[in-house]
Amino acid sequence: MSKIYQNATAALDGVIKDDLTIAVGGFGLCGIPDQLITAVRESGVKDLTCISNNAGLDDYGLGMLLKTRQIKKMIASYIGDNQEFERQLLTGELDVELTPQGTLAEKLRAAGAGIPAFYTRTGVGTVIADQKEIREFNGQEYLLEQSFQVDVALVKAYKADKAGNLVFRKTARNFNPDCAVAGKTTIVEVEQLVEIGEIDPDDVHLPGIYVQRIIHVPNPVKRMEQVKLKQQAGA
Repeated sequence: MSKIYQNATAALDGVIKDDLTIAVGGFGLCGIPDQLITAVRESGVKDLTCISNNAGLDDYGLGMLLKTRQIKKMIASYIGDNQEFERQLLTGELDVELTPQGTLAEKLRAAGAGIPAFYTRTGVGTVIADQKEIREFNGQEYLLEQSFQVDVALVKAYKADKAGNLVFRKTARNFNPDCAVAGKTTIVEVEQLVEIGEIDPDDVHLPGIYVQRIIHVPNPVKRMEQVKLKQQAGA
């Protein structure tokens, strides 16, 4: 059965619906599955719980779904650079669960490995520890963190073959592999799509067993969050 779908709308068909928990790859605007997020917005689904490092900007990434009020809960590490996110948080319109970045990554990775929970020192003695089990190991206190339960993962990769073996490019690798392994259904948008066997096995970053659906987006728009130019002396 082919994993290749004509476009993002087709790839989401029969998968995306109200009240799902979705994990979305990316770090800021780097490595975000832009076409898939846009298709989620256009689908009109609501009451989503979204897991991502952050929520993009007001007009890009998950910020688009915040503007349309399709997200009821956001689980993230960083909420800066998004005024709508901040507004909804401060007014109580959005349920937000702040999670340390390393813990967020491990909750995704552990989910993919079939590990239901793990202990970590991160967050001990802070509000992160509220209502969580604490145990002592070797004289140190650890929190018990439960792995995520992810219905759908939306991922961006640089290259895929038709079996779903993925290659990520540079920093766009970020949270994408962790999101991919955590999803019960993982949908990936890629810039290059090649035949099976064209990717050297040693170059595969994520095996195709974790990928159920693929769309080909050959010329994606690559945005920068903040453009900074070095000022030349005497300019």
